[in-house]
Amino acid sequence: MTAIGSLSARTLAIPFKVSFAHASATRAAMQSLWIEAQDENGTTGYGEGCPREYVTGESLSGAQAFIAAQQGEIRGAVHDLGSLRAWVDHHRALIDANPAAWCAVELALLDLFGKRAGVPVESLLGLPALSGRFRYTAVIGDSAPQRFAAELDRYRRVGFRDFKIKLSGDPARDASKAAALRAAGIAPDRVRADANNLWRNVADATQALKAADFAFFALEEPLPAGDIAGMAALARALDCAIILDESAARADQLERLPAGVRWIINLRVSKMGGLLRSLALAAAARSAGAQIIVGAHVGETSVLTRAALTVVNAHRASVIAQEGAFGTHLLKRDVVDLPIMFGAGGELRADAVPTGAGFGLAPTLVRASEA
Repeated sequence: MTAIGSLSARTLAIPFKVSFAHASATRAAMQSLWIEAQDENGTTGYGEGCPREYVTGESLSGAQAFIAAQQGEIRGAVHDLGSLRAWVDHHRALIDANPAAWCAVELALLDLFGKRAGVPVESLLGLPALSGRFRYTAVIGDSAPQRFAAELDRYRRVGFRDFKIKLSGDPARDASKAAALRAAGIAPDRVRADANNLWRNVADATQALKAADFAFFALEEPLPAGDIAGMAALARALDCAIILDESAARADQLERLPAGVRWIINLRVSKMGGLLRSLALAAAARSAGAQIIVGAHVGETSVLTRAALTVVNAHRASVIAQEGAFGTHLLKRDVVDLPIMFGAGGELRADAVPTGAGFGLAPTLVRASEA
């Protein structure tokens, strides 16, 4: 049994090529917790998590404090996949409070265990090997009308078919986005709108969304996080699906979803607390009759992009969309020389994903200046 020799943590703050805005935050650089797990033989695994105060209540400093407090126990208790699963099962409440921090640790350990066994993470977990194609959604932030129209046109010209837009709550600004979508001939059933918990009640949300005069296929988190009854009422009033993000971070939350509404879960590996919990939640969503969007935090590197592919590949029947894989389309640099990112039409082919043990990645661009 080879022990974990070290768990080192640092923060990453790689600049964006352009700033990205939505109702909860505006960012000019990505924010991630970076973990390197090394065993006594010198094998190293890499992991990433994205603490977000407005999503999981975590800060980067809090995530680092979690690592400092728990790394001794983790190193002593976790030495293979079985003991990793046991640690996750026995520390549910702790992971619930620190999902992104734990995600970074877990991905590093899975990468390490895969490399140690000489197999991809999918083989380690008993899942199908990556295959086929992965198609991503065009995501457009809350930008001024001219910039919004330009981004929409750019996505259309390279072949994107599905779109997610960020709403601002400003009636004129959001109406201009709807007008740009109509002018581009984009059907409402190809567009979902992310409100990031903009409205306080069903009446305000209904009024604002009817004023936009665009029948979005689905609305993401239109009301305060956790207001499931209100979102169900809004879904019936507007005849649309509801996407749960902040309101669905654990599998047990899906048991309380009202019937008669098309629920979609925005599953983000970092938000869910790692790959193992993400796979469990995807299975729970299927059992609950909900569909899945495998999403991403703005600015994820290729490490989290690669982990998300594992979930999509294992649950294709439930996955209706993917987000992320922006790589150096958004970041000034990634942590690997050949980023995992979408190409023309938002498509990523499995045969373009690096192969090898663990997650198959060899990060080279994690710099001391980003610590």
